[in-house]
Amino acid sequence: MSTSEASSATEASPEVRVIKDATCTFCGCVCDDMDLTVVGNRITKAKNACVLGNSWFLNHHIEDRPEALIDGEPAGYEQAMDRAADILLAARFPLTYGLSDTTSEAQRVAVAITDWIGGIVDTTTSVCHGPSGIAFQGVGEVTCSLGEVKNRADYVIFWGGNPAESHPRHFTKFSLMPKGEFVPNGRKDRTAVLIDVRKTKSAKAVDIFLQVKPRRDFELAWALRALAKGLELDASIEETTGIPLETLQQVMDGMKRAKFGVILFGMGVTMTRGKHLNSEAILALARDMNQHTRWNAKPMRGHGNVTGADNVVSWSTGFPFGVHLGSGFPRFNPGEFTAADVLARGEADAALIIASDPMSNFSQPARDHLATIPIVVLDPKLSDTARIAEVAFTVSTYGINTGGTVYRMDDVPIPLRPAFESPYKSDLEVLRGIESRIRQRQLADPASDA
Repeated sequence: MSTSEASSATEASPEVRVIKDATCTFCGCVCDDMDLTVVGNRITKAKNACVLGNSWFLNHHIEDRPEALIDGEPAGYEQAMDRAADILLAARFPLTYGLSDTTSEAQRVAVAITDWIGGIVDTTTSVCHGPSGIAFQGVGEVTCSLGEVKNRADYVIFWGGNPAESHPRHFTKFSLMPKGEFVPNGRKDRTAVLIDVRKTKSAKAVDIFLQVKPRRDFELAWALRALAKGLELDASIEETTGIPLETLQQVMDGMKRAKFGVILFGMGVTMTRGKHLNSEAILALARDMNQHTRWNAKPMRGHGNVTGADNVVSWSTGFPFGVHLGSGFPRFNPGEFTAADVLARGEADAALIIASDPMSNFSQPARDHLATIPIVVLDPKLSDTARIAEVAFTVSTYGINTGGTVYRMDDVPIPLRPAFESPYKSDLEVLRGIESRIRQRQLADPASDA
């Protein structure tokens, strides 16, 4: 090969870059210590990523799609934003839903749009940890950061979750294995308990596994509260919960001896009988334990920025999800103003769906109604919901192509360091364009202002 040919080949080779301390937005752990090797527009290596993070990064590629689709036909962003504004302004009872897989900056604009048009804003929290959000309002939350768990926790209870498979790095980065300031020997300094209805892979990582009977989480939490207060329990508690009284007492003794304990509870608690009452009981148990030593309770969150969605909607409206903004003030009523219920009852007459795919996971009545109303969708992929949308925007992927802020499951904000640019706009840019059009038309015609 000649010198000129070698030079030409070198120029044609894609640039290899390493993005240090990038953030993974696959799950609520939001690990921010990724080292991403980027070749051209592909991530070829994700150092420190778990199996889920690896799949998130390495399988990411930019699809060759139009900027937007209007009634299934290719369109540009400007035209699609105009149509989206038309749809939302014409609606009498519009719904904004999703928000858990986008940046907090985009979430904030989505809430503002919903306020301008007098609609309902709801997040995926309503179908996962919504009961916990209700419980926080009822009994409060004794809380801490995952950094405190890493550095202080010597007794950890996982309840109704399977972190080994849902949050693979939680054990190694935060809760079980890492050496901390007050737990210098890491795993050896910790006692770990798993409470679940069946043995999962997480059971292999803990010291004590309590197999609670299905739909008996509330009774178990109340039994532990009684033991925390020194009350005597009847041996029949085993028939109720499936766990012998002796074992419960052993766990409570360990909880009282702990210097810093934490209960990390998942959707196994919120999606069974009792729902928010289960979360309330666990939060109350953590509160009661502070009469003996330091205890905390935190929900294990799923989507990368679902915690951010709760924060943004809360600081904007005063409530975390399922908020109606059509009366001139925020109204919160889960079951009435939550997306799955509004759609199942056939009430919403338009929808703005952001970073979510309700057509793939909502009930059949909700999906049936969603298919009959005009929908505006923002998604990097052509999801089931995007396929039936009147307007479907192709957007960049947050964390990989788009910067911004997300919230870890412990309410700590984390900055994003994108790996490479996308030819598509971000959720934030599209939403700002829609909001601008809505406001221009409302100011030009005050009668249309919600």
